[in-house]
Amino acid sequence: MDQIFYDAVGSNPIIAAVKSMEDIEKCCAIEEIQVIFILFGDVCSIDRIVKRVKDAGKVAMVHVDLISGLSPKEISVEYLEEHTEADGIISTKPSLIKKAKELGMYTVLRYFLLDSMAFENIRQQQHMVRPDFIEVLPGVMPRVIKRICGSVKTPIIAGGLITDKEDVMAALSAGAIAVSSTNHQVWKM
Repeated sequence: MDQIFYDAVGSNPIIAAVKSMEDIEKCCAIEEIQVIFILFGDVCSIDRIVKRVKDAGKVAMVHVDLISGLSPKEISVEYLEEHTEADGIISTKPSLIKKAKELGMYTVLRYFLLDSMAFENIRQQQHMVRPDFIEVLPGVMPRVIKRICGSVKTPIIAGGLITDKEDVMAALSAGAIAVSSTNHQVWKM
């Protein structure tokens, strides 16, 4: 697998997370945005959504858990790989991450940090699943992000509740390699 996703995040650590076609149009118009997390769509529209992102020259990552009509099974990943131009997937389900890796897609394993058990799950599952990136939410917890970065080798993306430059800088300073945000103002930083 080549380095497209890694290079894109390296050139700009802001990832646009989109929830509508209007969001896609706005972030595709921002040249600096290189990676787009697609957080909406259904089985009938996801191919067109991904195509719009790819036509803009961006890396398209589909949050498979949020696509209506797709099941939480490995066949959904196969469908995305065969019927869209998606570069990779985002999921909270380790089995879907493993399947995407088998198919040569980029992977982001998303965790919601609710308690110390979630932190321990990150440490344990990174070795079994081996995602390309781990996304932790909410991303406005620099001390926790620093702790995770110190205990795992997988690059960390901070997402959720990132709303201003201070949030971005705090997450990056804590060791995250990028932040994902639905906030249009953050995309323009």
